[in-house]
Amino acid sequence: MLRVYFTSEDLARVRVAPGPDFLWEISNSVQTLQRRDGERVFGAWRRWARPRLSGSRRLLSGLLPPRGYSPDFLTPTSGDRTTMQAAVDTLMSTPRSRLRAELTRLSSSSRLPGWVGSLARGDREALHRLGDALHAYRREALEPHWQRVHAHIDADRALRLHSLLDGGTEGLLTGLGPHFRWRPPVLEVTYPVDQQLRLEGRGLVLQPSFFCWPAPITLADGDLPPVLVHPIHHNADWAGTASDDRATAAAGPLGPLLGQTRAGVLRAARTGCSTVEAARLLEVTHPAVSQHLNVLRAAGLITTVRRAGRAFHVATAEGRALLATEERAVRP
Repeated sequence: MLRVYFTSEDLARVRVAPGPDFLWEISNSVQTLQRRDGERVFGAWRRWARPRLSGSRRLLSGLLPPRGYSPDFLTPTSGDRTTMQAAVDTLMSTPRSRLRAELTRLSSSSRLPGWVGSLARGDREALHRLGDALHAYRREALEPHWQRVHAHIDADRALRLHSLLDGGTEGLLTGLGPHFRWRPPVLEVTYPVDQQLRLEGRGLVLQPSFFCWPAPITLADGDLPPVLVHPIHHNADWAGTASDDRATAAAGPLGPLLGQTRAGVLRAARTGCSTVEAARLLEVTHPAVSQHLNVLRAAGLITTVRRAGRAFHVATAEGRALLATEERAVRP
């Protein structure tokens, strides 16, 4: 069990991350790739990814075992992480003392390849080798699916923000899902080991992750900026491949978008809405809205998540880009 202790100041400083974190998705997916559970969600992706990966998988797997401790420096929570290159640069600037301490801790529970000794000493060649492996892995395993990953995390973020609007910070914490239990002032989290995280006024970043599985994750070092990475809700088998994503994009977003009602549904989904909310807003029937949502979803312009029997629809990056184009067209 992980117990996160909040002060009143911390409750005012909880925020939801603005999107997927490159290095968390890499780390979580490397670990998920080594596991056998979660077949319904990740089985198709594992079968697609494994034969396509170069040596990056083998190199990273040594640092990211499927269970137990993994070094915190692989997922920095400070510095510039707005692009993949910036995130890798932040990782490569990790102080030598921290590299040595964390890799020594990892070596106590895992057999490490020989080159990790050079990495622990802060050797620049070893650091560049790690950086190259991270770039290669993202390019081979994640980039073809990044649109889908981003859309699902956007949808989860919209759900969290609605919980915040409806119930404040405590509503946000209460609605995080079955792995969480809010017992003020402590958030109890399903965790493989007993651990405490005292925020002490630093606040907390909630980071939704597509590949986080099966339970939430936090950093081992409680002195680092606090972050709680949690799984998103996967509704169905993720059986699509990169070619599926490209086919959807090639079909073009404008074909199905005929008529004011469908455009109105897309506008409503910009900030997230339920089927009932969209029907009420546009003054149309529930079945009519569902039909429009199906078309928008097939075109890759919205994504849908379900929680407690409620469907929630959020515009994808492509849907928001289309709305932005519309706004520019009508701007005087």
